[in-house]
Amino acid sequence: QHYYQLFDADRTQLGAIYIDASCLTWEGQQFQGKAAIVEKLTSLPFQKIQHSITAQDHQPTPDSCILSMVVGQLKADDDQVLGFHQTFLLKNFQGAWVCTNEVFRLALHNV
Repeated sequence: QHYYQLFDADRTQLGAIYIDASCLTWEGQQFQGKAAIVEKLTSLPFQKIQHSITAQDHQPTPDSCILSMVVGQLKADDDQVLGFHQTFLLKNFQGAWVCTNEVFRLALHNV
């Protein structure tokens, strides 16, 4: 919830959840490092966005991380509502939970 509140309100604030070793795959494009990830997220071509989470699943990993998968819908500007899938790997780093890995895909299907 925290991620999507930040994303929807002010994407520039998302830098606080990443570290320099973080990796993002966004629709097949890969970005490494806090600066590159924040640059990508803040340069997305819409002015306003709203996420609605449909389902989320979380698992602990053997190395004390948390694997999270989120399924939901988003509405950007006046575009149609689209489904999305997003996976996060969260790690406790220096007393705070950070996102070390993230994968995002729109749920688009070719018929």
